[in-house]
Amino acid sequence: MTPTSSLGRLLLWLAAGIFLVLQVSLWFGEGGILDVHRLKRAVAEQQAENLKLSQRNQVLEAEVNNLKTGREAIEERARLDLGLIRDDETFYLVTGKALSGSASSVRPATPSVVRPATPAAAAPVAADPSPAEPR
Repeated sequence: MTPTSSLGRLLLWLAAGIFLVLQVSLWFGEGGILDVHRLKRAVAEQQAENLKLSQRNQVLEAEVNNLKTGREAIEERARLDLGLIRDDETFYLVTGKALSGSASSVRPATPSVVRPATPAAAAPVAADPSPAEPR
């Protein structure tokens, strides 16, 4: 065996080892191909979440603008959240088991009609929802 051929083989093995080390760092190291794919997937998920939150923010912003400028939105909120009724409206409160959708309830639904006595009485008034039960 000649010294040049053994030196050539040694250099060939050394180059192959360096190549393998570089390949491992390319695939599995920090900033490698697998890391880049993981980061791209995380960016796509974050962009989808941002889009969803942006749409939610637009809806909330539209609601805020509507509440600032429109009387109808304020009235709707007062009706839903606070139970507002107007002076010229009639409020019906249906109580009993008929609300559950059962046609054969033990006690029938009792509608209550309440009309405000004064213009200042704008809050809902409910009649006693528990009439005497049959024995």
